[in-house]
Amino acid sequence: MKEQLTIVNDDGSEMMVKEPHSEYGFTYADYLTWNFKERIELIKGQLIKMSPAPTILHQKISYNLEKILGRFIENNTCALFHAPIDVKLKGKGNNKKKLRDEEVTTVVQPDIVMVFDEEKLKDGRAVDGAPDLVVEILSPGDTKNEMKYKLELCEENEVKEYWVVYPEYRQVAVFILNNYLLYDKPIFYTEKSVVSKLFPALRASLKEIFTTN
Repeated sequence: MKEQLTIVNDDGSEMMVKEPHSEYGFTYADYLTWNFKERIELIKGQLIKMSPAPTILHQKISYNLEKILGRFIENNTCALFHAPIDVKLKGKGNNKKKLRDEEVTTVVQPDIVMVFDEEKLKDGRAVDGAPDLVVEILSPGDTKNEMKYKLELCEENEVKEYWVVYPEYRQVAVFILNNYLLYDKPIFYTEKSVVSKLFPALRASLKEIFTTN
């Protein structure tokens, strides 16, 4: 998973990223000091190059979902964000702990996140802990391995509900965290509306999600 990544210095010069000083890899403290030429995420101390900029279709679907979820949060006390926004994941059992920047080794940028706990927003720079709902929209460049580790990260960090949107097939898979803190088999929605188990009032019309007009 190790990548050769380029940092752009304040004077415009470029340099390849150095090896981490910590035995745990790079941290959020390191991450904050860099201006990367590439789009990156920090996964358990390793810098991972993200897929190229999203396609037009990806952006349209993201916008549609933001409108749908935006209507839902108008009557609910929660916050909605879209990429690029940093989400600091702290590992199993640490979701509510306050960790120093030097202790955080995973920072991701999901397409859309919904957060109910206002304490997780007080950092001011990032969502400090797992969101309640994460939405990922697949792009042509996304690999099975990439989606697998994103799913595993969400499960490990106890994201209660995880949506994977498949533009090519016009369907949405919903993973729900059970009482054993594991994801049940996904529910695939291929017609009518996606129904959230976590938020029963939240229904997302597939027609509206995938409209491109």
